[in-house]
Amino acid sequence: MSSSQPESHHITVPTETSDLLVKTGLPSGNGTAATDTDARKAYEDFDTHASRNFHDNRHNVSGKEMHKTEGGMLKPIIFGGLDGILTSFAIVAGAAGGNVGTGVILIMGFSNIFADALSMGVGEFLSSKAENEWILSERRREQWEMENYPEGEIQEMIDIYESRGMGREDAELVINTMSKYQDFFVNVMMKEELELQVPDDDYLMDNVKEGVVMFLSFAFFGALPLLGYVIFPIMFGQLDEEFLFTVACIVTGIVLFLMGCVKSNFSTTHWIWSGTETFLLGGACATIAYTIGQLVDKIVTG
Repeated sequence: MSSSQPESHHITVPTETSDLLVKTGLPSGNGTAATDTDARKAYEDFDTHASRNFHDNRHNVSGKEMHKTEGGMLKPIIFGGLDGILTSFAIVAGAAGGNVGTGVILIMGFSNIFADALSMGVGEFLSSKAENEWILSERRREQWEMENYPEGEIQEMIDIYESRGMGREDAELVINTMSKYQDFFVNVMMKEELELQVPDDDYLMDNVKEGVVMFLSFAFFGALPLLGYVIFPIMFGQLDEEFLFTVACIVTGIVLFLMGCVKSNFSTTHWIWSGTETFLLGGACATIAYTIGQLVDKIVTG
């Protein structure tokens, strides 16, 4: 079959046909190319035809195939947000169970949230930085071993590949080829032998970003259960504490469910179940805090 390309002409493709071409990963005559989300959509729809077309024509598309790896800043956003809102609401619930006044709730809540947010942000930065520095120290050791005894490192990698099902001759061919490129081969050894991902050169800036995101996420979401105690009295005058606690419960429940829904975009769990799971776990934490507050109040007041 001839591999020559037909002469290029400008062709206007109907909208319906263009949409179909984009869905299946083929470029349309209108210049529309498949986006980097098409491969994942094909997988989510179990559309083998669309997946095959995307890969066969990926040289015509505008982006790379998108895979979800570490989630970027998802971890500090979700972890910080959940920790912040649950910590804050636990304080509110415990104080409500112990019949503590609104003023005390606000003082305890905001001071604790921002102190914890700072602690979490600094802790995220220091822990990520320490982990990356340790990984780089291990890489330097692997680099030194490769420079001083490459035969031993090559043999280790051949054994690893063979243990994973590759034939001896194929493993030797693959490893001997990769070992010609020392920096590349050392990174492969880090992943295959030590199961460590070498950080980027600008990892320190990434660690700073993670710490800042953790701080902001914790502080923002942690403040939400407390805002009802500030905003509603300003808007509607003096309100009883039971009503304010109900508002805090509603706000917290909605936010927990929404955060669970967002989290589902980075997992295989349906958004309804992910949101419900987060809501129920948060509710369990709040119930425990409220119960402990009641018990302590009974013990103290007799």
